Amino acid sequence: MTRIRTAAAVLAAAALLFTACSDDDEPNATTGTSESSGDETTEADAGDNPYGTTEAAEEETTESSEATDSTEAAEGATIAVADSDLGSILVDGQGNTLYLFTSDTQGEPTTCTGGCAAAWPALTGTVAAGDGVDESLIGTVANDDGTEQATYNGWPLYYYAQDTGPGDTTGQGVGGVWWVVDAEGNAIES
Repeated sequence: MTRIRTAAAVLAAAALLFTACSDDDEPNATTGTSESSGDETTEADAGDNPYGTTEAAEEETTESSEATDSTEAAEGATIAVADSDLGSILVDGQGNTLYLFTSDTQGEPTTCTGGCAAAWPALTGTVAAGDGVDESLIGTVANDDGTEQATYNGWPLYYYAQDTGPGDTTGQGVGGVWWVVDAEGNAIES
């Protein structure tokens, strides 16, 4: 899992570097955000940035040299429900928080591509139901890049590259569009 997060962070830094080199101040077509001339995203303006990245995270990412496919699910991956400060939420078999993106449409391919996908790696492949999960809500959706992304209640599932371990929920509410998922497959918007 650490290798997946490391690769996601490397991809996020590369995407941000590419975005920073752009000449225009037009909104990013994938995320609807405007580019900023500031060097660092602060906690105060992270809500306007669906990537939720910071300069410190980019520097840490750049220093890493290990790379793997950031969207590859482990064989036999499981999703379960775990208690958190936000209530009962979906996690993977290692306890890492899973998120949904409200710009997606239930049952449809992801709309999180490019730099967004680097910051929010997809949970791909078929997953099994763990504790507290309704197996009938588990599925997959075929994305345009050929991957099969795991879904719950029709919502494509994601990790947040800046979560550093089991139980982290630092992606909660980023950009007002990224939320943890409850046992019924709904966003917990708190």
